[in-house]
Amino acid sequence: MSTLPPDPSLKLILGSGSPRRRELLAQIGVTPADIRPPDIDEDPRNAELPRDYVNRIAAEKVAAVVASDDEIVLCADTTVALGRRIMGKPADRSEAAMFLRALSGRRHKVITALAVKRGPRIWTKDVQSTVAMKPLSDAELGSYLASGDWQGKAGGYAIQGPASAFIPWINGSYTGIVGLPLTETTALLTAAGYQIYGERA
Repeated sequence: MSTLPPDPSLKLILGSGSPRRRELLAQIGVTPADIRPPDIDEDPRNAELPRDYVNRIAAEKVAAVVASDDEIVLCADTTVALGRRIMGKPADRSEAAMFLRALSGRRHKVITALAVKRGPRIWTKDVQSTVAMKPLSDAELGSYLASGDWQGKAGGYAIQGPASAFIPWINGSYTGIVGLPLTETTALLTAAGYQIYGERA
């Protein structure tokens, strides 16, 4: 991965409205100078594979964020994949229930793609993790759906919320499953010249 020298005057723009991504950045001491969620079409293309899909969406997001020369843009996209099936954010409670019933008692993948833009240059990376979900009883499913925690969550659940009780095992990046893999995010931002460690201007 090509790298640029650190520039402590660079301002970070987060191209996401996700409070979870802001919280994850805060864990490594990073506070975005601005939040600019792009408005793009996130529908999968016909027969598009999950990994191709998240990489395309992250790249389209970062391209859609307008930034000045002293700004660096970070965008990400996360999806849940059951085989070749893409499980995005459920449209309603019934779709969330359908997703969770499909995931119940099975392993699936959570893929988060990152894109960082500085001027005309873009750095990208994707992180895949495997997640096991225990078999869900009707009572567990009903209680979780009633909590509303499924709303706005890929696959209809969030590992850091009440659904954590359903996840006995993961293999991969916990922060990637939440929505922003911090090791890889740090590497991309550093490559683009954003100074995470040390004093910033």
